Amino acid sequence: MRTPPISLGDGVGDVMGKRAVDVGVCLSALLGAGGAPASRRFLADEATRVDLAAPYLASLGRARIEQARGKSVLIALPGQLAAAMALIALDGVARRLVLCPPDVPETHMPAVLRSAAVDMVVTEWPLPGGGAARWDDAVVAPGPPMDGHPMRQATEWVLFTSGTTGRPKMVSHSLESLAGHLRLSATSATRSGDGPVWCTFYDIRRYGGLQILLRALVAGGSLVLSCAGEAPGAFLARAAAAGATHFLGTPSHWRRALMSEAAHLISPSYVRLSGEVADQMILDRLRATYPGARIVHAFAATEAGLAFEVVDGLAGFPASLVGSAGFPASLVGSAGFPASLVGGGSLHADIDVREGALLVRSARTAAGYLDGTVTPIAGADGFVDTGDIVVRRGDRYHFAGRRDGIVNVGGQKVHPEEVEAVVNQHPGVRMSLVRARPNPITGAIVVADIVVAGDAAVIGGAGAALLQDDVRAFCRAHLAPHKVPVSIRIVPNLDIAASGKLVRTRA
Repeated sequence: MRTPPISLGDGVGDVMGKRAVDVGVCLSALLGAGGAPASRRFLADEATRVDLAAPYLASLGRARIEQARGKSVLIALPGQLAAAMALIALDGVARRLVLCPPDVPETHMPAVLRSAAVDMVVTEWPLPGGGAARWDDAVVAPGPPMDGHPMRQATEWVLFTSGTTGRPKMVSHSLESLAGHLRLSATSATRSGDGPVWCTFYDIRRYGGLQILLRALVAGGSLVLSCAGEAPGAFLARAAAAGATHFLGTPSHWRRALMSEAAHLISPSYVRLSGEVADQMILDRLRATYPGARIVHAFAATEAGLAFEVVDGLAGFPASLVGSAGFPASLVGSAGFPASLVGGGSLHADIDVREGALLVRSARTAAGYLDGTVTPIAGADGFVDTGDIVVRRGDRYHFAGRRDGIVNVGGQKVHPEEVEAVVNQHPGVRMSLVRARPNPITGAIVVADIVVAGDAAVIGGAGAALLQDDVRAFCRAHLAPHKVPVSIRIVPNLDIAASGKLVRTRA
C-alpha cells in the first residue's frame, strides 16, 4: 500500500513551527546571511505574512520532512508562499526538488514524474489515482527516520522552462548556480536598516521569480508575492501598503501595470524588467512614471542564468559586452551586484554572438536538461546558445526575437518582437502582439493586435479605423514592407502567460 502524498493541509498559517536543526550549506542555513536582520524581514501573499526571524519548517511538520530525506520530491502547490516555505524546509533534506509551476498541464505530468524519478509529491491538490497520469507512482512509503543531526546533503533544484507550447523542459540547477552570486553580494552587504522590500509580478516557481525569492532570503530583504488571478491594480495597492521598494516583472507585466490607476500608488527606488524584449517605449514610460527609480533591464535564461544588467535607460545592450570578461562596472546596478565583485567568482559571464544568436557562458549555467538523465546544455566551449537573435546597430546590439518565433513572409524573415517594438512606439498604443496569419501566396502575412492607450481609439475626432490606418502608416515609415502588419485589430487586452510573457501561438 502506497502512502498518501505529503500535504500542507490548510495552508501556511502554522509555519511558525520547529526550527531547522542542520547548518549545512542549504537555503535555511543561508537565510539571513546578508542584508537586514532577519527579525525585520518577511514573506507575504494576499492573506498571510511570514516573519523571517528564523528559518522555519513549513507546516509539513518534522516527521513529514524526514519522509523526504534523500528522495526526489515534486513541489506542486497552488500558492507561492506555501511553495517558498516548502523549499526552505526541504532544501538540504531532499536529494532533488522539482519546482512545478501551477500551469503545467496534467497531461505532461507522467513524463515529468518519470524524467525526474519523482518518488514523493508535496501538494494540496487531490491526486487522481491510476489511469494514464499514474500520479500514484510518485508516492512511496516513507524512508527510515533521521538519527541524530546528520549533515545536510546537496539538493538538486529542477526548474521548468517558460515555453508556451509543447512539453516543458526541465532544467537541473544547484543552489550554488542559482544563488552563488547572491551569497557573494551578501558578504559585502551592510546589516543596517530593514533592507529592500522586493515585489515581483513573477511566479517564484520559475527562474525569474525564484531569483527574487533568493535575493530576499539570501542577500537580505523582504518579498511581497503576487497571487493567481489578482488584478494588477489590487497587487500594486497591496505592494504599496507593504512599503515595497524594488519592483520586478516582464515588459508585459509593466505595460499592464501602467494601465492601472494604482500604478501611481507605488514609489519604487528600483524597477527591473526581464524575460521579454524591453523596447525603448516601455523604458521611457517607466522613467516618466517613476522619475526617482533606477530603471534596469536584464537578460537571463533558465538554462544560462543571469547574463547582464543594463542601467543606462536604453534598449538593447552595448556591443562592448560581447567578448568581455565579466560584468563591466558601468552596467552593474546598486541593487544588483556590487561593482567591487565584478569579474570575480561566480559573477563572471562571457557574452558572444554567433550567426546572430546570443551565447552566454558563466558559473550560473545549469547542469543540463533533465530527461531521465542529465543532458548537457552548454557546448564543448561552455557557451549556451540562448536562441535569442540580436542585431547590431552602431555600438549597440538590439534583440530581434526568438529563433523559433520567426515568421516567413514569402521567404523573408520577420521577428514579431521587432515589429512590436515599432508598433508600441505609436502614441495611441499601450501594448501589442504581432503574429502570423496563413496566406496562400506568401505562406504567411504579419498581423497585429493592439491595446489602445486610454481613449486613443478616438484621435482628433477620428474613429478606430483611423487609428488602425495611422498605426499602419507609422509602421511603413519604420519597417521594411514585408514586416508591416497587413491587418491591425484593436482588442481590450492581451493574454499573458504564467511566466509573465505574452502568449504566442503559431499560425
